Amino acid sequence: MSAHGIHHVTAFASDTARTIDFYTRVLGLRLVKKTVNFDDPGTYHLYFGDEAGAPGTILTFFPIAQAAPGRVGIGQVSETAFRVPRAAIGTWAHRFVSLNVAHEAPVSVFGETVLRFRDPDGMPLALVGVEGAEAEPAWVPGDIAPEAAIRGFHGTTLLLREAEATAAILTDVLGFEEAAREGSQIRLTSGAALGGFVTLRAVGDFLPGRQGAGSVHHIAFRAADDAAQAAMTERLSERYGLSVTEQRDRQYFRSVYFREPGGVLFEIATDAPGFAIDEPAAELGTGLKLPPFLEPHRERIEAVLPKVA
Repeated sequence: MSAHGIHHVTAFASDTARTIDFYTRVLGLRLVKKTVNFDDPGTYHLYFGDEAGAPGTILTFFPIAQAAPGRVGIGQVSETAFRVPRAAIGTWAHRFVSLNVAHEAPVSVFGETVLRFRDPDGMPLALVGVEGAEAEPAWVPGDIAPEAAIRGFHGTTLLLREAEATAAILTDVLGFEEAAREGSQIRLTSGAALGGFVTLRAVGDFLPGRQGAGSVHHIAFRAADDAAQAAMTERLSERYGLSVTEQRDRQYFRSVYFREPGGVLFEIATDAPGFAIDEPAAELGTGLKLPPFLEPHRERIEAVLPKVA
C-alpha cells in the first residue's frame, strides 16, 4: 500500500456520548483511543477507525458540550467519505432509514455510487460503493454484516475559491496526482486503497467556513516516517514559502501543521508509532490514556471530563 494518502480527519462535536454512540453503534467503527486534546486537556479527543486504527481509517473528534454549530464554507473540508463494498449501498440506505439517520438518495460521482448522510451534529459524510472492497479487511462489530462494513476512508472533498494552488501542494508535496475532472471538481489520487482520494471543489466567491460542531478542524496526510515528513516540510518552505509548525508529539504519531493556500488546515502525520503504544491492541479505546506530561494531572482531568463508558 502506498504510504501517501489521508492519515486522519479531525472534527468538532457537541456531545461526547452521542458521538461515541453514532460512530460505533450506527456506523460500526471502533473507538480505538480515548484521550484528551493535548492543548486543552479538559476536552476529550476521541479516535474512531478500523480494528487497529490504521492510517486512512481514523476520524477523530473534539467534543465540546453545547458547542455552536459550524458552517461549511470556503477553506474547509466539505465532505468526508468512507469506502464500503459497492453492493452494500442499499443495505446502508435501509439502515439509515431504520435508525432515522438524515441522508440523501444515492447519486453517481466520478462513476461511483455515493450515499450522502449527516451525523447528529450535521457533519457532511458519505459512503462510496467501491468494487472489490468486500475483499478488504474490516472491523465487524454489532449488527453490521462483514460484507457491508466500512473499510476506512475513501476520501475527502475540499471547498475552495479556486483549486490550482491547493492542487499544487497535494501533487508536488503530498504524493497525489490528478485522476479525473467532473464539472467544477478535480479528483486527485495517491494510489492508496485507504484515504486515497481528495476532491477539490472550486466554487469562486462563497461564504467562508465557520468552525463549530459538525465542522472539520483539519485533515492530516501520511508521512512514512520522520525523514519523509521533514522532506515534505522543507519542500513546503522552499518551493511555496509556507510556514510550517515545529514537529509536535501526538503520542500515536508525530505531526506538523500548515495552512494551505486555499485556507484549509493541513497536517502531516507519521504512520508510527500507532495506537497500541500505551494499551494492548485487544483493549484499544477502553481506558482514558494521557501522555506522560499530563499523567500527573489525571485526577483533575478526569474530574472535569464527561463520564462515558
